Amino acid sequence: MSLGQELAPHLPFLRRYARALTGSQAHGDAFVRATLEAIVAAPDDFPRDVDPRLGLYRTFHAIWSTANVEEEPGHAGEGGNPEDIARARLSRITPLSRQALLLTAMEGFTPEDAGYLIGASGPEVESLVAEALAEIERQTRAEVLIIEDEPIIAMDIETIVRDLGHNVTGVAVTRDEAVSQAMARRPGLVLADIQLADDSSGIDAVKDILAEFSVPVIFITAFPERLLTGERPEPTFLITKPFQRSTVKAAIAQALFFDAATVPA
Repeated sequence: MSLGQELAPHLPFLRRYARALTGSQAHGDAFVRATLEAIVAAPDDFPRDVDPRLGLYRTFHAIWSTANVEEEPGHAGEGGNPEDIARARLSRITPLSRQALLLTAMEGFTPEDAGYLIGASGPEVESLVAEALAEIERQTRAEVLIIEDEPIIAMDIETIVRDLGHNVTGVAVTRDEAVSQAMARRPGLVLADIQLADDSSGIDAVKDILAEFSVPVIFITAFPERLLTGERPEPTFLITKPFQRSTVKAAIAQALFFDAATVPA
């Protein structure tokens, strides 16, 4: 099997991670492209002593760690520059802490594997994760709209959201209901399933809402690879079903981290 064939199944999830890390589909996908270009240019430098997924993320991190936040590849705005929005917070929560949180909570790496990726020990990664969660939870609070037609899943998400200290504006089960609730009480964050009760689409519901005002969105789906091709406008933040509490927590924290409305005074 060629190196390209080995890496292909992992690319959608690297895109998810890169987008969450940068707060932007355009920026995240640009870093993924740069990673692939580096591998193609020097295939013999690709780490072969580890799992291909680890090697892929390791190569990504080598590029990420040398990039200046103000000179990212493929720099393009998505409703403003999310890195500019987050700069004030970066003085209080380090990029390394955020990387550790996303690698473990969202990407499912063990602390040891995450440590390999960012140059830290397993215990150091666990400390970085705790630091990131504590700092982000103090910085961000939001009104959250949940768009989910499965009652048990909706209740689970609502509990997680409230336990994080956020308020739930409502739980919608159809596209029309979601738009109506968003217009009645403007949320600061939207958590949206893809398939809704009346066979409508959570993606269409979000498009309708975003046509009226800007708000960070996290999509929830059992098939994330379908929305992570890098070939069209796609979600910046994505949670895979079935999800872990820590995954939802990390995604919410990171989405709000890049949202202008939640920048502390």
